Amino acid sequence: MKFNIYGRFQVDVRRENDSWVVYRSELGKRTRLNDVVIPPNLETQELATYLDDIFHEFAKLGENVDVLPP
Repeated sequence: MKFNIYGRFQVDVRRENDSWVVYRSELGKRTRLNDVVIPPNLETQELATYLDDIFHEFAKLGENVDVLPP
């Protein structure tokens, strides 16, 4: 799943070997974000809220983490 983080950058979250793996997406390039750890038992529908908790310091009032279409 792809997420827009407050209009500043995008991340791609994928399930790999029973774990969540986070990549930063920019200009056709993906870079793994090893410092972003998502609990493996987190449900798909909880990802946007969890990412908002992690990246909240980038947010301005009224901004959200949005799920991007596939």
